Amino acid sequence: MAKKILIIDDDPVVVKYLTSLFNDNGYETVSASSTMEGLEAVRKEKPDLITLDLEMPGEWGPRFYRKLRKDKELKNTPVVVISGIDGDHAIKDAVAFVAKPFDKDKLLGIVKRTIG
Repeated sequence: MAKKILIIDDDPVVVKYLTSLFNDNGYETVSASSTMEGLEAVRKEKPDLITLDLEMPGEWGPRFYRKLRKDKELKNTPVVVISGIDGDHAIKDAVAFVAKPFDKDKLLGIVKRTIG
């Protein structure tokens, strides 16, 4: 069964790009355009990995991340932060921080190392 990746980003262009990148490499994808949607999607879909943009409408990525970590069932889901702002400080235990514009091979490498 394909591993599932949840893409949380409010930019439809980025979502479309990541969706095709991951799909072309054998992953199943689900996306959410806000952190509120993202939290619902994590609970419903139980993804193997989450890519998270930090700058989002409504709630910012770091707040979503804190909520995720408080949930016993979801707190071990690996998160890769993909952002245009330097967000290293925001999410300490994310698997990786990838700056936009990102290198697709680098991102795929991180995903493969993390979930196979």
